[in-house]
Amino acid sequence: MLAYARDRRRFLLFGRRRQVDAETHRHRAEVLLESLLTLGPTFIKLGQLLSTRPDVLPPAYIDVLSALQDNVPPAPWPEARAVLEDELGPVDERFASFDSDPISGASLGQVYRARLEGGREVAVKVRRPNIEALVRADLRVVKWSLPILLYFVDDARAFSLENLAEEFSKTIREEMDYEREAEMLVEIRENFAGDDRFVIPDVIESHSGPRVLTMEYVAGTKINDLEALERKGIDRTTVAENLERSYLQMIIDDGVFHADPHPGNLAVTDDGRIVFYDFGMSGRVDPFVQEKIVDFYVAVANQDIDGILDALVEIGTLSPDADRGVMAEVMEIAIQDARGEDVEQYRVNQIVGQIEDSIYAFPFRLPKNLALVLRVATVVEGVCVTLDEDFDFISTATDYLTEEGYREESIRQYVDETGRQLRRSGESLTRLAPKAERTLDRLDRDDLYVRIGLEDEERVFDTLAKRLVYGMLLTMSLFSTGVLYALEAPRASIVAAVFSVVVVIQLYRSFRTPKSIGARPQFTRQNLRQRRGEE
Repeated sequence: MLAYARDRRRFLLFGRRRQVDAETHRHRAEVLLESLLTLGPTFIKLGQLLSTRPDVLPPAYIDVLSALQDNVPPAPWPEARAVLEDELGPVDERFASFDSDPISGASLGQVYRARLEGGREVAVKVRRPNIEALVRADLRVVKWSLPILLYFVDDARAFSLENLAEEFSKTIREEMDYEREAEMLVEIRENFAGDDRFVIPDVIESHSGPRVLTMEYVAGTKINDLEALERKGIDRTTVAENLERSYLQMIIDDGVFHADPHPGNLAVTDDGRIVFYDFGMSGRVDPFVQEKIVDFYVAVANQDIDGILDALVEIGTLSPDADRGVMAEVMEIAIQDARGEDVEQYRVNQIVGQIEDSIYAFPFRLPKNLALVLRVATVVEGVCVTLDEDFDFISTATDYLTEEGYREESIRQYVDETGRQLRRSGESLTRLAPKAERTLDRLDRDDLYVRIGLEDEERVFDTLAKRLVYGMLLTMSLFSTGVLYALEAPRASIVAAVFSVVVVIQLYRSFRTPKSIGARPQFTRQNLRQRRGEE
């Protein structure tokens, strides 16, 4: 936390603002990664959440923390068995067979394979023993630490940090509630009923409770096991398209979605259907956000840069004061990269050069109702690109929006809005003539006053005032030094001379311009390909 704070102010509580290079960030991120692993389950979850928050951490942190996996040694079987039997009763009576070696382990729970009477195979998810007390203690640490961080960061980042803390507390508590997970799983399963491209396990309610969730066991090949998919003759591009379409449906149409689509929670059956596991992290999208996400995707499909920026501002992700010229260039490159096209490196360097001087004040922020949506969008695109390096995310989204009628609806709304604007413009013109006549009458009577306000966003006048004050102080101190020296008062003249030096330093610093950092672009698919080639 202290290192993070010193990135913004050299001496924490005072001193000029500063920026550090990407290598320093990477070193600190690696130290943070080790600390999170040492601190245990709750902080591993926090690190995973931070890895999806570019509005909070610099790119080097995101790159390092994205490798953080939810791999925690499983709890001993006797302890897990105590939780299971406390919820369901004796294992031998409730299950025909039960494999005590977990098939999956995570920070908050672990999954076992079992068989019910009648031969039905199931997956049994058991909450980690005594995790509730540990999570409560860790959340208190996060809550107490937050005010310290907020003291050192700017308003935009403070906004994101507060939302992050609220989101993390809410998400981790929800993820420990297996009854909620069962409800979300059932609802999402019903939304995909009849769609043979996807498999969502059924909940076995008779063997489930607040700390135990029993589901139908569905076997499949891990979605990022490309060699196995190739051997089974599965079309990876089709799998990527179906995966993206499923999340577009969940977010845009259904309003309830599976929010943890990393490769460990996705598999592919031998006939090419996508299997979803682990609905502990899931969320809902309110209608307003759904509408704005549609506006955003339609603008992307139409390559309407102004429409994209307007949607981001309305949804609260982009500051209204952002430099639209720079943001437009960023969006153009992002669209080009999402289409799988090569990005001209000089354009990336040019844009990075434009924003690097204000990298910490970069105008993106993340409202809490969008955090999980951003996580989903980021992780799903990564999985799709893993399946097909040339996957066109935008083309698939465009086809989906067209098939569902969203683009036509957008055009109709645009025509209606244009008509309303024309009508308002006509009404304004009819009111303009009388107002213009009254203004001319006041001008003729010398009764017209004009009030002018001057905006100084660059604080030019403030800087000039400081220089003027420093100049006056310097003149006074030099004159005082000369007089005291002439009066043979050496101690006083030394004090005056030191004061003069301090004023000279302050005056010199007021003329300095901050140096930019040598930022290294890391966000294009072309960079990813280059890194893969190097490896």
